[in-house]
Amino acid sequence: IIFCFLTNIIVTSMLLLGGAATVNALTGMDINLASFLIPWGVILYTAAGGLKATFLASYIHTAIIFIVLVISVYTVYVKNFSTDFIYENLQRVSSYSEAQCSSLFASGNGVSFYEEGTYSCGPVADNRDGSYLTMLSGGGLQFGIINIVGNFGTVFVDQSYWQSAIAAKPASTHKGYLLGGLVWFTIPFALATSLGLAGVALQLPITSGEAGAGLVPPAVATHLFGEGGAVMMAIMLFMAITSTGSAEGIAVSSLVAYDIYKTYINPEADGPKILLVSKVVIVVFGLCMGVLSVALHYMGLNLGWVYMFMGTAIGSAVVPLWNLLMWKDANAIGAVVGAWGGM
Repeated sequence: IIFCFLTNIIVTSMLLLGGAATVNALTGMDINLASFLIPWGVILYTAAGGLKATFLASYIHTAIIFIVLVISVYTVYVKNFSTDFIYENLQRVSSYSEAQCSSLFASGNGVSFYEEGTYSCGPVADNRDGSYLTMLSGGGLQFGIINIVGNFGTVFVDQSYWQSAIAAKPASTHKGYLLGGLVWFTIPFALATSLGLAGVALQLPITSGEAGAGLVPPAVATHLFGEGGAVMMAIMLFMAITSTGSAEGIAVSSLVAYDIYKTYINPEADGPKILLVSKVVIVVFGLCMGVLSVALHYMGLNLGWVYMFMGTAIGSAVVPLWNLLMWKDANAIGAVVGAWGGM
């Protein structure tokens, strides 16, 4: 239960940290205020509609996100530029010297604000030949390992996936999860290969700190589309946060209502009592996550740091859960020791 709660808290923290930073960059709203206001859009319809609202929101919101993705890919690779343009510019950027980078990142009066390692200019450290166009990347390998470990954790240990599988028809579950995996992969891949690569190819002044906070897509979209791009990114952000945030809220309410309240506090609880507890938990969890997001921001932690930390925190619970499902001799002591010892 502790690892399940930890997973829900980390995923929701990433949503709020990235969402608040993006809203702040697009609108100028105070980042702490945004951290508190964002959960309310999720709290209201999740508490009212429950799991059905989560399913409906996930379907509709994903469709809207894909419309934004298609517009972004088409604009970068067909309308405004081309694959050849992006490819050639990425090659050119990796060949820049520090003096050339300093001249590119300069203010109107000619004073350079370039700092090595802060902007994506010049050869990439730990990449083959310093190129952006290579699969032989030390940083990429490190991120890939962290990504695999962390996301195994977010799938196996996240109650939202289990309850969705239980609620679905058995004949449809495996098809739905395979399709969901393809949809999940497409979103970061399309954003990275369109807006992400365009930001480097066009040498937009995006710092490593801003990139770590998830601000590359809104910065590039605003550059390409103007105010329309900012609105488009804000809509996509709201769709992503409300869809995933709703699932996380339902997951936490399910854990508290069934695994704690009904199991240990009130075994005789009926449907209405469990429903009331679930709704109260959704509201309390949303408010607490707003407080946690503000605390993480004051600690100087951003979306990138929390994402990297995710695998360390919950990855160790994956193998015990897998053994619980697939190995008849798995026992409670081994599972507990394995999960906590792996941290």
